[in-house]
Formats: sequence, C-alpha cells, structure tokens
Amino acid sequence: MTLIADDHTDSQLVSTDPRDGSPVGSWPIDGPAQVDAAIADARGAAEWWRAQGFAGRRKHLQAWKTEIAEGARELAAVISQETGKPEGDALLEVVLTLTHLDWASKHAGKVLKRRKVASGLASYNQSASVGYEPYGVVGVIGPWNYPFYTPMGSISYALAAGNAIVFKPSELAPATAKWIEAAWNRAVPGHAVFGVVVGDGATTGAALVAAGVDKVAFTGSAATAKRVMAAAAERLTPVVIEGGGKDAMIVAADADLDAAAGFAVFGGMGNAGQTCAGVERVYVEEGVAEAFVVKLAAAVGKLHPGPEASDSYGPMTLARQSEIVARHVGEALDRGAVAVVGGRESIAGGYVQPIVLRDVPEDCAVVTEETFGPVLVVNAVRDLDEAVARANATDYGLGASIFTKDLRKGRALAERLRTGAVTVNSVLGFAGIPGLPFGGRGESGFGRIHGADGLREFSVVKSVAVQTMKPMLDLLTMERSAKDMHLAERMLRMMHGRRGKR
Repeated sequence: MTLIADDHTDSQLVSTDPRDGSPVGSWPIDGPAQVDAAIADARGAAEWWRAQGFAGRRKHLQAWKTEIAEGARELAAVISQETGKPEGDALLEVVLTLTHLDWASKHAGKVLKRRKVASGLASYNQSASVGYEPYGVVGVIGPWNYPFYTPMGSISYALAAGNAIVFKPSELAPATAKWIEAAWNRAVPGHAVFGVVVGDGATTGAALVAAGVDKVAFTGSAATAKRVMAAAAERLTPVVIEGGGKDAMIVAADADLDAAAGFAVFGGMGNAGQTCAGVERVYVEEGVAEAFVVKLAAAVGKLHPGPEASDSYGPMTLARQSEIVARHVGEALDRGAVAVVGGRESIAGGYVQPIVLRDVPEDCAVVTEETFGPVLVVNAVRDLDEAVARANATDYGLGASIFTKDLRKGRALAERLRTGAVTVNSVLGFAGIPGLPFGGRGESGFGRIHGADGLREFSVVKSVAVQTMKPMLDLLTMERSAKDMHLAERMLRMMHGRRGKR
C-alpha cells in the first residue's frame, strides 16, 4: 500500500501485491466529507432495508451470496493479489465466508423475531414480549489478513439483522472490498445498503468512527482498538472489538501426536502465521514432548513459502511485520531458547521461513505478545494443570486448542481455558460452524460475531409490556389503598419469604 499525489484528488490509495510490489489498483482517499456522504446514503437506504423484513432481506442476501459464489475464483484471485496468500487459501476463505452469509440470512428471523416471555405471578395482567431492532447504520473496520472472511463476520450478521453498512477495509486490501461492493450493487441495485469507503486508519477510519454511525465493529490490534473505543466514546457509540490473540495449544500425553503436530503446523504456519486465532504457543506434557517435537519438526520441514500457487504460504502481507517476528525470535534465542527449525536467518525480505522454538522463557515477547508470523513456541509442562495455567497466563483470550483421546477430559479442560473459543482435536474448528459465536476476552476484545449471538450483537433489544386487564391489586398509582398494600405485603412473604421456600 502507498499513498500518492494525483491531479484530480488530494491523494490516492494504491494497493500492491506483496509478492512483487506490482499495483493491484488505486482509489481516491475518502476523507471526512466522503465518509459523511456514504453514511448519509446508508442512512437513507436503511429504512428501505428494514422495511424488507426478514423474508425480504433473506432474498436479497441470498442473491448477493449467489453473485459472490459465481465469481468466487475471481474474488479469490483479488484476495491473493492483495495479501500474497495462495489462491487456494483465498478460495477457502470465500467458501467459509459464504457459509456464514447463508446462515445469517436464513436464521435472522428465527433468532430476532419478537417472542413472548412469562410475565410472572405478580404481573399476571401484563402480556410481555421481547424483540430486536436494527441499530441503523453500522460502521465496519476490517483487517488485512483475512480481508473477506473477517469483516464479513460483522457485515453478514449486521445486514441480516436489518442494518445498513459502511465498510472501511484495511488500506492493504481495498480491491477486495470494492469487488464485494460491486457484487452487492449487481445483486441489489439502486440501494446503498452496503457501501465502501477507502483510506487509511488515521484519515478514513477515524472519520467513520467520528461521523455518527450507530455501532462500530472493529478488527485489528488491541492498541488500535483502544483508540477506536476512545473515539467512539465521544458519542457513546457502542463497539464490538476483535483485538487479536496469542492462542495456545495443549497436547496431552494420550494425544494422537501425528494429528496434533499436523494441526499445529496448519494453525501456526497457515497464512504465514497471520491468523488471530491460529496457534502461537504449544504446551506439551513432558512425557511426550520429545516425540511431539520430532514429529512437528518433520512436518514443518516440508513447508516452503513462496509466490507460486503450489507454495505453502506467501509473504508477510504487512512488510514491517517481519521486524516484529525478528525481534521476538531474536530475544528468545538470546535468552536461551532452542531453535528446532529455522532461526534468525529465516527472516529475510518479505518472506519468513518456518521457525519452531522450544524451551522459551515464559516472559519472552514471543510468548506474551502477538508475533503474527510463522513461528511456533513449544514448551514442555509437568501436567495438564500447568498447561492450563500457562495457556491462561496472557492478556489475550481469543481461542485455544486441546489434543487428547479422552473427549471428556478435553471438554473439562476447555471449560478451564480463559478464551472465547476452544477446539478439541483440531484447530480453528469453529471457523466453519456458523451457529457458533466468535469473539474474545481481555486484550482480544469483546462482543461476538457469528451465530445467534452475532445476530443479537447488531440488534437493539426492545421490551414491550401490554396490560390486558385491570390488576387485582392496584399498586401502580399515587392513591394506593392500605388494603392493597396489606395484601401486597402478604403476597411478598408468601412468594419470597420462608414460606415460599418450602
């Protein structure tokens, strides 16, 4: 990504392929005026979109899904160009994303329709119900590592809930966002329910948060998330945050070590390690640690990054990420960590060769901070209690994985992990299950996308109570009688006192 001057606009955003630096496309930077105009368009379309109801929105979202599916190869090629990931990985991203779009459109009515709730004995004369209404216009700020799957986790569910969207993609992936917007305009022409604004975070992103959207969904670093929250607080704008992770894998002594090693490679090295909910730390019971490391090293040794479709993964999408990887790995090695695979020499130019470190001090940055590169830390632990304690000893809390042949034990360990999602005997298993909500704790953020909770995340709850008959005791009046208060006190003791507990 670069910014350049232009004869017709103040500046242009140029998207480039990180594999060779070739341009993908260029767009005028959207400043505050353009962002305000996009929000105004979305606000005008929001009423039409809400009036479509669940059935109408489902029809339009299904049409959008079909339009994207028909052009999936083309979209995958754009994603590949902007991120450097192999086209096969990009196509998988499209497949997983459409699974969620499909689920959200089909389940919104069931999840969000008004439903009756019990009024209780004391309010027998009231008919009570709860419903969900759209916020209006939701601003979505997306990341660069999964420029389609991740922001669409908010976009799909917010649209299905009845909101209009203004989407600010990462400055590294505007072409992907513009492709999606064009597909929307073909599927639902004439209605600015979904729009894209292009630019960097300091200009366009800040303008979007400050412009008065009704909710903000942000994915990015915890540091940037805090700035977004501070800006949103000026207007009391609610936010949902996904702020990254430092996810741990726990390998029990009874685990299938071949499977665990294979999933560790996928979770830690896939997408060049640039996966928020991937694997960065592995804690293995000491009785099988040596055997696991041997299997892991053999599996990692088969990987080869590069620009071709047949390569295991591509370059660092964000060039300066290599500097963070180098700092983390260098500090660990300086403090006595052992490089099982790779090392300092693995980091050269835009590509980072796979790195596996073991015996790493737990206070090293490569253990405590998000490395976001193809680096795995493997540390042996005495038992599973220590593994859980170490896994939880982080400010992040996004995802985790557990490997054991004892599924009851796996589920029990999952309950003890301080994360928003856990997979047993796989990694990232939740990513393709649209009914499961996704989100984190601590520095990993709050709020949820996906599933019923994701639909409710982008909805405002409205409770309605309708008095259907006069009450036996008229207590909601300034002229309460002594008799009614006496009866109310007797009811209180019967319902909530010692007699009521028998």
